[in-house]
Amino acid sequence: MNPERRQALSEAGIAVEAALERMMGSEALLEKLLGKFLQDKNFPALVSALAAGDQAEAVAASHALKGVCGNLSMEGLYALFTRQVDALRQGDWAAAQALMEEITPAYSRVVQAIGGRDGDG
Repeated sequence: MNPERRQALSEAGIAVEAALERMMGSEALLEKLLGKFLQDKNFPALVSALAAGDQAEAVAASHALKGVCGNLSMEGLYALFTRQVDALRQGDWAAAQALMEEITPAYSRVVQAIGGRDGDG
């Protein structure tokens, strides 16, 4: 991984060194999993569930994203999804929806840094 790539990922909120530790130092594995993150359908599912008022689906999608972000050391997104999952589980729908104002741009930054398109799903 070249220094520019590492810096772009770091600036988007990915703790690259921590992610590499989880991957036992394998940059190839990290890149593969980052590519899979771009294909993940949980973000569009979350947006759809929140729009439809489907709490069960919103919890499932947000929780899945929380796990993926944690595993890939996407620290900012992990913290946001943790807060959202907690809000959803406590029945605070308004807080969970309001968090999308922070989640959406953070998600887009990560997607763009990885090399994907805009993160609106």
